[in-house]
Amino acid sequence: MDWAFILGGSSGFGLATAEFFAAKGYNLFIVHRDRKGNMPSIETAFEHIKKKNVHLVSMNINANDNENHSEIVGKLKATLGDVEKVRIFLHSIADGNLKPIIDANSDKFSGKNLSEEDFHHTISAMGTSFLVWSKLLFENGFFAPSARIIGLTSEGSQKVLPGYAAVGASKTVLESLCRYLAIELAPYGITTNLINAGITETPALKAIPGFENLLERAKQKNPFKRLTQVEDIAKVIYLLSTDEAAWINGEIIRVDGGEQLML
Repeated sequence: MDWAFILGGSSGFGLATAEFFAAKGYNLFIVHRDRKGNMPSIETAFEHIKKKNVHLVSMNINANDNENHSEIVGKLKATLGDVEKVRIFLHSIADGNLKPIIDANSDKFSGKNLSEEDFHHTISAMGTSFLVWSKLLFENGFFAPSARIIGLTSEGSQKVLPGYAAVGASKTVLESLCRYLAIELAPYGITTNLINAGITETPALKAIPGFENLLERAKQKNPFKRLTQVEDIAKVIYLLSTDEAAWINGEIIRVDGGEQLML
């Protein structure tokens, strides 16, 4: 049976994708990083998934900490054994600093504006970790012959959103890496694509300063007069997993009902 390996699978797009793929019969290996106080609701969601008669293995651990890589890889290896493979790798990590580059109301040492360390952390967590984990899965022989690598970008890679500079930079890195992975992994039958989701009410979005205004504006400008839902994204990720989508490679696919077409 095929497996989906999801980084950031305890909420938002990651959890919705896990739920959808479980309904399609996929086993799930989910890595997430959550506080103890959030675990009861997460465990409830995971138990609901298991009722779909699939295997779900989860690790509450920081996938962006290099010291944890061997532990995660070891558990994945033990889970898959010598026969089963990862068909889908979804990178859905949201771990970035949301601050302005310049805070006019404070001095440069206040910590209220982005530091060089903030940029490094955000780009590593949400950008280059896409490459790091793609390589780890590939080099350890975990990928199925027709595996799909999928990440999540946003219009913030091209447009200015409040406090989004570091995250926007990480999304630009992500988009560049997608193109290079798409070319270099194609000879192995592996495709790499990104989803550019419309404004969606997720825990990650709610961390953005002024997110309420983003939600309201998205509702007004979307031609369908509703927000993008996490289920909308999960369905397209599933479409990319099908044999019929095998020739889609290196693309950034906008999934927003036409929202980003509007001024």
